[in-house]
Order: sequence, then C-alpha cells, then structure tokens
Amino acid sequence: MSKVGVAQTTTAGATALEQREESATNTTAEAAIEEWRNVGACLAPIIGARGVDVLFSHALHQTAALFPWLVMSAKHKSSDALLPILKARLASQEAAIALEANLALRLAFMKLLASLIGHSLTQRLLGPLWTVALQAIEPEPHDE
Repeated sequence: MSKVGVAQTTTAGATALEQREESATNTTAEAAIEEWRNVGACLAPIIGARGVDVLFSHALHQTAALFPWLVMSAKHKSSDALLPILKARLASQEAAIALEANLALRLAFMKLLASLIGHSLTQRLLGPLWTVALQAIEPEPHDE
C-alpha cells in the first residue's frame, strides 16, 4: 500500500472514531437533559418551578468550579434557558468528561435539595431517577 493509501486509511479511521465519539457525546448530552427535565417535572409540583430553577442554577454555579466550561451568564436564570446551553456545553466535551460533569452537577443539586427538605424526602422524590447519586450523599450513620 502506498503512503497515500495509508494516509487515507488512517484519516478515514480517525474520522470514523471522531464520529463515534461525537455521537456518544451527543447521546450523553441528550440523556442528561432528559434527566433534568424529569427532575423538574418531579419537583415543580412540590417546590415550584422557580424553586427548581434556583436549585439548578446554584448547583450549576457550584459545579462550574470544577468544570469552568459550565459557567453560565447571570441573565439565564430559568431551566428553560439553561438546559439548551447545558446540552450544547456537554455535547462539546468528550463523553467521559460530559458524564463526569453531569454527575457532579447531579450531586451538587441533590446536596442542595437534601439540605432544604432532608435526605429522606429527597430520596423518596428522586430515588427512582438517581439511585446512584443518592447513595453518594447518604448521611453518615451516627455512633451511639
């Protein structure tokens, strides 16, 4: 095979790999946004849409300390405005980084919610959605 043939094969392989990575990242971003919409639908009847927006914005602000590319403009306050931006930002990262950032965001959100309504109620409300994240914030048992 000539050098040109090897270069074309290598380029085609790299392009296919990039397309798979882009597809995985887009799938990750879409799944994350769907999760956040489900959380909003679950919590809005209890704490109100504005309450969900405030918690989400605060959790996003906390998470941006670890993932600076998540910093959002202060003018975007509602989930309706933030979710499309979050989706685009997650999609712009590698899939593993997007997953890690979304998990950090979920943990920050859950901690904030648990600090307001308690761990038990948080677990009952969001348990079906986020079992793994809930386990990460379980309170330590008290020694007696």
